[in-house]
This record gives sequence, C-alpha cells and structure tokens, in this order.
Amino acid sequence: MTAMSVLLGDYPHTRPLKDGTVPVPGVECAYAQASPLYSAFARMVRSLEYDVCEMALATYFQAREAGVPITLLPVAMIGGTHHGSLTRLPDGPRITPRELAGARVGVRSYSQTTGLWVRGVLREDYGVESSDVTWVTTEEPHVAQYREPENVCRSGAAKVADLLRDGEVSAAVLGPKAIGNQGAGLVPVLPDAQEAALAWIDRHGTVPVNHVVVVRDEVLAAAPQAVAALYEALAASIAATADQRDASPAGRAVSAGWSDPFVASVRIAARYAQEQQVVREPIDLDRIVKDVPFLDA
Repeated sequence: MTAMSVLLGDYPHTRPLKDGTVPVPGVECAYAQASPLYSAFARMVRSLEYDVCEMALATYFQAREAGVPITLLPVAMIGGTHHGSLTRLPDGPRITPRELAGARVGVRSYSQTTGLWVRGVLREDYGVESSDVTWVTTEEPHVAQYREPENVCRSGAAKVADLLRDGEVSAAVLGPKAIGNQGAGLVPVLPDAQEAALAWIDRHGTVPVNHVVVVRDEVLAAAPQAVAALYEALAASIAATADQRDASPAGRAVSAGWSDPFVASVRIAARYAQEQQVVREPIDLDRIVKDVPFLDA
C-alpha cells in the first residue's frame, strides 16, 4: 500500500471517495481538513504540506511560474460564473462597470481566482483594464514569491465586505460562499449579471473553473500508479454523483479529464492571468497536459 496525504474539500463528489464507497486500489489515503479550505493552498505552495491537494487555479498558475514542484491533475472541483461576484451596497451610489476605471475595488487577494475571472469579464465585456482600477486587498498572495502590481494595496480590514460598508471601496469582489455570508444583502454591479454570465458561457463554450487538484512532483515520480489510482477514483466519484448536480453553471463545471470545456476554461484563465499580471510569462498549457504521464489530452 502507498500512503498518501490528501486535502480535498467536502463536496457531494468527494464524499464517496472519503467514505470509502469508491476505493483507491493500492493506496491508503489520509484525508486532511482545512477551514477555510483556501488556507491550505498557501501551506501547499509554501511547504508542500500534502501529497495531493485541491488548489485555486490562479494559485496553481503562480506556483508553477515560481517553480513550486507540483503538477496539475485535470479535475475541476468547483467552478461557476462570476458576473454576480462584483458587488455594491444596495443603498449606495449606483456605479457602472466603466465607472470602475479610476475607482477602488475590494478583493480578498489580487490572485484570488474569483477576482481573476471578474477582471477578465471587465476587460472583455466593458473595456476596463485591471490596471485602470486600484485593487484593495485584505490578504497576501498564497505564493510568497509573487509580487503584486503597483495598483494593488493592502487594507487592515478583516473582511472584503467591510471595505465596502466602511466606504473604502466602490465595489467588492466576493466568491459564492462570501456572497451568502459576509456579502448578504449586496447587489451585483454588472447589469443583468445572470444573463450576461450565460452569454459568456455560450460565447466561450465553457464554465469558469475555480479549483483544480495538484500533486507533488516527488510523489508523481515515485508512485505514478498510486497517483493514477487516486485520480481514477476521484473521477469515478464525480461520475457516481452526477445525479446530485444540476444543470447550473456550477453543476456543469465539476469534471475530470482533459475535456474540451475544461481545457478551454484553463486556457482562458491563463490568458486572463497574464493580461492582469497574475503571472508575468505565458502559460504553456500543452506542457501542463504532457506533465501528467497517465493521461492523454
């Protein structure tokens, strides 16, 4: 048996894996917990704390550029549209997307993947460059080597929604969980956010991916069959729970394998990342695909 430490979020599609309903032949998995989940991402990229770890896509891009020895496995753990993630106060001044140029916008971290997708939409649909906005953050990047652009500054606020309510920013980027928690009552900045999100999906043929899965290179080199077994079990767990996901973008995002929608989403995110200086060099997706020895694109 190969022992492997694994950090994955708690979702319907990971439950069969974690409770043993879907076995991992030849592998003894020790499933770790992290709360909040994203707190594990920094530990993974800074100290390689786990053998296999769920990770935000933007964090993976930055870690790869920084030379962190991890390899992407083609699994979309969560995803969804983010046109509704750019929020404002319901009783505050209305602001159009183009009026964000020259404004201050709050976001947990500049390299947060939700922020990556929101900035991509602002540039693509409204002509607002990431450099046109001052991004006010409450947390540092997960990847210690990353240096933020000059138009990013840190606030002492504990939560992104506090920046908005205290008048420090004109709008705030909040992920789906945060919108239902600290962002309760906030409203989207983008007009017709839901319709615009569906139009984005139709145009690109994919749903934005937020979290993927990575494996330590040392583990992949030493035990490729064990890594393959874990990947196959996770894919089987995703397939076995398909009836628990609806046809919403979030439900459609969950997947395993180098499918056309998954590749398209990663490719778009990679382009957005370079445009926004989340990474400084182009991301070679073909090389990323080839780094997984037991899977063909």
